Amino acid sequence: MQALPEPVKNLVDAFSRLPGIGPKTASRLTFYLLRAPEEISQSLSQALVGIKEETGLCEVCFNITRKDTHICEICASDQRDRSTLCVVEEPLDVLAIEKTAGYNGLYHVLHGVLSPIEGIGPEDLRIQELYQRINENDFREIILATNPSMEGDATAMYLHEKLANKDLRVTRLALGLPVGGDLEYADQNTLLRALAGRQDLT
Repeated sequence: MQALPEPVKNLVDAFSRLPGIGPKTASRLTFYLLRAPEEISQSLSQALVGIKEETGLCEVCFNITRKDTHICEICASDQRDRSTLCVVEEPLDVLAIEKTAGYNGLYHVLHGVLSPIEGIGPEDLRIQELYQRINENDFREIILATNPSMEGDATAMYLHEKLANKDLRVTRLALGLPVGGDLEYADQNTLLRALAGRQDLT
């Protein structure tokens, strides 16, 4: 079998290290770029350099922002509800919630979840900064919007316990059946969460 030229092999290997991209997809992307007009490769190269050189973390919430601004648009806005703080795992979670247009408060990005198996403890996340923000601001509600996974639940429980002595409303995103879903197709854990989170009809 013919060996790939070193530059091609290097790009396949680089793509393969990205999450969700296997060897086949990495090869397809590499050979697409080989055949594509040069401006596409140049544009991709500039974007990759720019994402490292021109972006940083907001000094307040730790969401991604431009490196020259220090504070993201959400934290800087005077149109946001400053009494509510939504705690999420990753910057992508901020985007997901913002797309709903149903939340107008502030955010705090942890950059991960507690995971003893992987050696990730509270000191590895932006938890100390979260406590500092809560102590320095007049929040009335903290929304724990970590993912409904074992690690996400453990992180939410840990934070809930640490905030128990604060005069705050601490809430968790509702979990359960998706809109339009059928009971017969729901897995056991989803049904259990839906039952546990049932609400009164008003």
